Amino acid sequence: MKRLRSHCCIRAAEPRDLEAIHALLEGSGLPTADLPRAQPEFVLACEGMRIIGVGGLERFGETGLLRSIAVVPDRRGAGLGPMIVRHLEERARAGGLTELVLLTQTARDFFERQGYRVIERPQAPAAVQLSEEFRSLCPSSAFCMSKRMTESHSLGRG
Repeated sequence: MKRLRSHCCIRAAEPRDLEAIHALLEGSGLPTADLPRAQPEFVLACEGMRIIGVGGLERFGETGLLRSIAVVPDRRGAGLGPMIVRHLEERARAGGLTELVLLTQTARDFFERQGYRVIERPQAPAAVQLSEEFRSLCPSSAFCMSKRMTESHSLGRG
């Protein structure tokens, strides 16, 4: 468990957290239909027992699909999103991933501030393109973004 502030921490999700994860993602308009099959690794931002943020990572060889970054409405703008992304990036690097890819309809500016750049969807690794998120859950209008895990980036406020 990683402490963010005296009352907030980031921890790995456990099976008992799945209902709360689904509720937060659905409330944020993010896809959940493929979660039982995709089984992304989730991390949670928590205040005590309350889950206030979530982020997921799916592994495809040396590439990861960053997905499901969401923060409860009353905590948005408090810096939790960037903390969740940084934590997932640390996990990706520690796990030997060399690139993270994501799809977003609404958070392009947020992810650009985290060092991600827009790429054409066909530029994403083939294994990631075969994921259900790429094939059917995210519309073709979603921005595809990428970040090499070897890049160093000074984060702005998110």
